[in-house]
Amino acid sequence: MKRILDLISQGEGARLDFKREISSSLRIAKSLSAFANHLGGTLLVGVNDNGTIAGIKVEEEKFMLEQAAIFFCKPEVMIDIQERQIKGKIILEVKIPEGESKPYYAKDENGKWWVYIRVADESLLASKVVVDVLRRQGSGRQTLIEYTSKEKALLDFLKENKRITVKEYCKLINISRWRAIKILVNLVSVGIIRSHSTEKTEFFTLS
Repeated sequence: MKRILDLISQGEGARLDFKREISSSLRIAKSLSAFANHLGGTLLVGVNDNGTIAGIKVEEEKFMLEQAAIFFCKPEVMIDIQERQIKGKIILEVKIPEGESKPYYAKDENGKWWVYIRVADESLLASKVVVDVLRRQGSGRQTLIEYTSKEKALLDFLKENKRITVKEYCKLINISRWRAIKILVNLVSVGIIRSHSTEKTEFFTLS
């Protein structure tokens, strides 16, 4: 019990999420896929956002979690569900390992499949750059970097300005969006630059 309470005391983050209950298998698939696309994580079901223990109806929650992982995530997300008793109430500790077949997609209410990633304590829609990086990671292919004036211009800009968007990079060296994304994917894949996502924008910085 102490381990779970210590975990709760950390608060939600990139690898920890609290859910009062599972109201929809479709919605929880978004969180499961985001953890699988990241470094894995833990989902505590029956815990309020503020860390207080609510408790749950175990079988209903388990059913929706398993349905989400198997039917609403593509490929299937492996999850380990354990019941924990805290202060006389039952919660579920759901462990989601980092996926080996990235990217993982989650199905939405309209039947469309989307890729999500963990950013701080949120599961956000992944950009095309991030999806391509995840696809590269999942394939196991090595990334070979051709260091041209285009890459040099990007790195020189970031040394002076700290961050850049895809649109700014296209304008900086007058190249197409497709070509800019390809260069950014390569540089993110080998760890030279990092991608940062918010709900409104995506930008890149030196690693």
